Amino acid sequence: MYRLSLLGSLLGLLLLAQPVAAQAPASPVTSPPLDQAALDAVVNRTLKAFDVPGIAVAVVKDGQVVLAKGYGVSSLATKAPMDANTLFGIASNTKAFTAAALGLLVEEGKLRWDDKVTDHIPEFRMYDPYVTAEFTVRDLLTHRSGLGLGAGDLMMFPDSADFTIKDVIHNLRYFKPVSSFRSKYDYDNNLYLVAGEIVARVAGQPWADFVETRLLKPLGMSRSATLYARLPDRTNVIDGHGPVDGKVQVVRRDLNTLIGPAGGMYSSVNDLSKWALMLLGGPGAPASLLKPTTQRELWTPQTILPVSAAPSPYNTHFAAYGLGWFLRDVRGYKEVSHTGGEIGMVTKVLLIPELRLGIIVLTNQESGAAFTAVSNHIEDHYLGVQGLDRVQEMADRMSKAQGADMLATAAVWKQVAAAQKAAPKRPDYAPLAGRYHDAWLGDVTLTAQGPQLWLRSVRAPRLLGQVLPYRGNTYVVRWKERSFNADAFASFTFDEQGRATGFKMKPISPLTDFSYDFQDLDLQRVEATTQP
Repeated sequence: MYRLSLLGSLLGLLLLAQPVAAQAPASPVTSPPLDQAALDAVVNRTLKAFDVPGIAVAVVKDGQVVLAKGYGVSSLATKAPMDANTLFGIASNTKAFTAAALGLLVEEGKLRWDDKVTDHIPEFRMYDPYVTAEFTVRDLLTHRSGLGLGAGDLMMFPDSADFTIKDVIHNLRYFKPVSSFRSKYDYDNNLYLVAGEIVARVAGQPWADFVETRLLKPLGMSRSATLYARLPDRTNVIDGHGPVDGKVQVVRRDLNTLIGPAGGMYSSVNDLSKWALMLLGGPGAPASLLKPTTQRELWTPQTILPVSAAPSPYNTHFAAYGLGWFLRDVRGYKEVSHTGGEIGMVTKVLLIPELRLGIIVLTNQESGAAFTAVSNHIEDHYLGVQGLDRVQEMADRMSKAQGADMLATAAVWKQVAAAQKAAPKRPDYAPLAGRYHDAWLGDVTLTAQGPQLWLRSVRAPRLLGQVLPYRGNTYVVRWKERSFNADAFASFTFDEQGRATGFKMKPISPLTDFSYDFQDLDLQRVEATTQP
């Protein structure tokens, strides 16, 4: 569920308002064959620069796979070498498959993009009745619902919790909008789960079965599956890796099955090359599974995204989100792309249809800088951009961001240490301990264990952390599972007897993944407990 935050321009709205005639493609860039030795050097530098155990890369051009290769190892635990068949969780790159599945149902006349969601899921409710009544299938895919960034992701991330699609559909009504309907881009995962449920109800079979039967199998993506649990062969699958207290190591695999339509797929660069070739079309490509009108709809701007005012070697003017894809112009060409991220792995798929170019970069570490360095190097080659060291560029950006983050978080932990030193040896946690309830996440308990206070989410039990004093009524939650990298503030309110009545949370670090949407919780005390 990797974060990409963009906005846009009037052009996207104009494109939606009227039919657009087919345009002659820009004159193709004349580029020599890909220098594989130079790419090997860039990938190997990337592995070292960003401490990534392994990367797999594929490049397709003009109907052919010109590169499909693994670098490094699939796991620090096994040291198994990476290859082009190694399977990764592709996370939000799954969204393009969910959008394509809906497109197939549109082609069959079983669905329209602008059907109301309630036509197919009568129990669907948003916070605002007007939004509920107007919400369309198209709106499910375009990140313009009015919900905040990543709203409700804690129902499926980072824990393999017990939430179901029925729970998600019911709980959407509790999320207050942060912007007006269809006015602003904020990346969302839960509405893609609803989109998957639309597929299931309209097709009469589960989303996973439909996608595998109608998309993966016809393309010969025989090693891929819609969920880790459905993989036919797990003998060549990566372990995810991430920094744990400063050291990259294997992290626990997310086995969540709810996440499927938003980010559950596993695939390899060999299999994804078949998907890219089909979408790019032309001589040498597999027969298209989608009608041209459907593919144009998927790649038509829907939600306008921001473009930096800073000069860019790609000379980008406009950006948008389509249906399951990000869209922008690069040196006069349309670029179609998406990224994906889950605990321990991040991925990227990038297409330039007019050049019949596809770039796929899959990594088994949580560094988006790594896939960006590699994909930009390849894109530079085919767009005729020269003289840029993308590895160094991304290393500099990452260093700057991490430096600012370390300063901010170090100050917090210094204050926590001071507060702990000043606290009594056996603090009185009675005013805080108890059971708290949030409308969508459910119960959270605060329990005293000797001199410590622990927070646990009942429905997402891996969310277990020690509650430490910070300042005044604000505490810090330090998660026991250190791979989360998502420690949070917890700010309490008290009644006139000094007893906590509730608390709100927010991440400490600005670099915390947005799917830790602690800020959407409103935990109200429903039961007190006593200290042992």
